[in-house]
Amino acid sequence: MKLNYKARTKEGELQVGSIEAASREAAINILSSHDLFILSLEEAAKGHWYDQLMAFLNRVRSKDMMVFTRQFATLLSAQVPLGEALRTLQKQTENAILKETVFEIASDIDAGLSLSQSLEKYGNVFSPFYVNMVRSAEVTGRMEQTMNFLADYIEKEVGITSRIQNAMIYPAIMIVLFIVVAGVMAAVVLPRVEPIFQEAGVQIPLFTQIIIGGGKFLASWWWAVVIAIGVLVGFLVDYLRTDEGRIVFDELLLRIPVINGLLKRLYVTRFAESVSVLTRGGIPIAQGLEIAGHTIGSVIYRDMLHQVAEDVRRGELMSQSLAKQEEYFPPLVSQMVAVGESTGKLDDLLDKVASFYTNEVDGMVANLVELIQPVLMIVIGLLVGALFASILVPIYNLLQTF
Repeated sequence: MKLNYKARTKEGELQVGSIEAASREAAINILSSHDLFILSLEEAAKGHWYDQLMAFLNRVRSKDMMVFTRQFATLLSAQVPLGEALRTLQKQTENAILKETVFEIASDIDAGLSLSQSLEKYGNVFSPFYVNMVRSAEVTGRMEQTMNFLADYIEKEVGITSRIQNAMIYPAIMIVLFIVVAGVMAAVVLPRVEPIFQEAGVQIPLFTQIIIGGGKFLASWWWAVVIAIGVLVGFLVDYLRTDEGRIVFDELLLRIPVINGLLKRLYVTRFAESVSVLTRGGIPIAQGLEIAGHTIGSVIYRDMLHQVAEDVRRGELMSQSLAKQEEYFPPLVSQMVAVGESTGKLDDLLDKVASFYTNEVDGMVANLVELIQPVLMIVIGLLVGALFASILVPIYNLLQTF
């Protein structure tokens, strides 16, 4: 969320600006860490729809972050000073928002802020996981290794997402083409041949009558259909932005056959990788669980991991808390975590969990990619057959009258 603030520095200078943060409390913590005394903090008014559209089109994509992080890691490996590395990246970055953000970060570094403090100001670009990884690297002095890990992590996420998106391109094109063809047949072709059948006294099948009726409705009221669809899409988008909407949507995804198995394995992989790296970097387990919850991509898993973090703070073992959530975390996860807790090698065992479920995800994605196209061809074939049958059956009946 974006918040506007008024604050004073230690010297009494008034500062006015805006900040991106996950919550109001997070914004207060960020401003306080910069030695600012907050006078007012209010949520920024939502912009016009075209402002939101431009922000969406110019958003920082995962691929942009992957390239930025990889280049950043390379420059640090070459012993390039932090400020100079950021200014070099600012010149090379093509995304307008990321370019401006990197410029501001370089200015913050020159002003004496740490890299993690500066990154935390731009919550719309850098996730809590990213920021906390950098913060732990500043403490341990492993900035180069951490940036390489973040680049690998983002690259893996981008790879999985790209494979799924690429697999959906062909089905999407086929579905759109079918809808266009069906619309033309229903709105243009069938209404013109209907009088011929009526004059010949040919009985028109029910399915054909439904298509003809739908085509006439679209031909007369297409503008109302477009408006209705626009209103419905707008309502759904606004609803899905609310906490309730995100919960309902995530719960629905986790109940779809096949998809739910893939998502659960993907979420477990992200959980194991995130908690492993954060604990290895010196982040307390409870805090690491909360941070990991924001990196998974599911509101349900986020709230669940927050509950696990609270259980850990009360003295309960993480494995015991995870074992209560067998529907979302397979028994293997809690068992491996229990072994890690008893041996003191929790990060290593979580790495093994992440590796195991990464292979599971890769296998499921590969199978889905191979199954999507043949299944789609069968479905589209049946729909096309039904569409042409709605035309050919009346024509056959008409020929029978001669």
